[in-house]
Amino acid sequence: SMYKKIKIITLVNSKGMELQILNFGATLVSLKVPDKNNNLVNVVVSLKNLEDYLRDVHPCLGSSIGRYAGRISNGHFIIAEKEYPIYHEKGVHLHGGKEGFDRKFWNVEEIAKGENPKVVLSIKSNHLEEGYPGNLQAKVIYQLTENNEVNITYTATTDAETPVNLTNHAYYNLDGEGTIFNHNLMVNSSSHLEVSDQLLPSGRLISSKNTRFDRPKLSKIGRSDFIGYDDTFVLDKKVLKAVLTSPKTGIKMEVFTNQPASVIYTPIELPKLPFKNNVEYSKYAAICFETQNFPDAPNKQHFPNSMLKPKEEYLNKSIFKFSLI
Repeated sequence: SMYKKIKIITLVNSKGMELQILNFGATLVSLKVPDKNNNLVNVVVSLKNLEDYLRDVHPCLGSSIGRYAGRISNGHFIIAEKEYPIYHEKGVHLHGGKEGFDRKFWNVEEIAKGENPKVVLSIKSNHLEEGYPGNLQAKVIYQLTENNEVNITYTATTDAETPVNLTNHAYYNLDGEGTIFNHNLMVNSSSHLEVSDQLLPSGRLISSKNTRFDRPKLSKIGRSDFIGYDDTFVLDKKVLKAVLTSPKTGIKMEVFTNQPASVIYTPIELPKLPFKNNVEYSKYAAICFETQNFPDAPNKQHFPNSMLKPKEEYLNKSIFKFSLI
């Protein structure tokens, strides 16, 4: 049965942090971080039983997303004048299609314990799987450093030109329960993508200055203009991309990435699911930083290139660093 294939890998550093990874969906299932009272807080939304990750239609909690994170329009894309049809619902192809990388078992390639422990998982996506050309080999490395950083590195190679956009979809809440409404957020982003009602990019970048997307310094997420985000923030060239802090636990998370954008997502309500430790969440329970290329880049020539060619290597290197305020 599928349940027999479940593997969970636990990484621990000398500071007491603990990171748990599931082979199904190469999923970040738990991340325990010391708070200001030196209690461990699980700062990601987690399900109670590993089987729930397989069974429930959960909203990609901690999942690795591929072959293409985010939305693609038109129900197809074109490479070298050839049209490749892709699965879509009402014109929207989301997170790699009907069965993306988040719904597959990945292979555990390597587990390194000790200092700066890491786990390496891999997946092979065959030519024309979900409509995408090329046999794609993808890998993710989850590493927990002695500096309390979670390094998430995605790589991929292909034997035919294909769009690739991989990301991790963890839902962060630095209190481990309740809401992120009172967390503080800073994002080094001067513009965001204009989208349609279906959240498909129009192709236009809009200045974020003096809008609800303007977060140049730490301010309360639930400030007066906040109506929730499901948006692509175009990241500035600065090294530090975003900061999230909780006044309650004193935990601070800094986000670094080599990617041009981050989708920031704050669902109004999480589905009713069996959460780990029977934790209760309220409105705006968590925030996702989906560090990635622009959605719909395969159909928008002026967006950053999303096409991976043979002999090239795709690389998404993102770091989530934890400390105290």
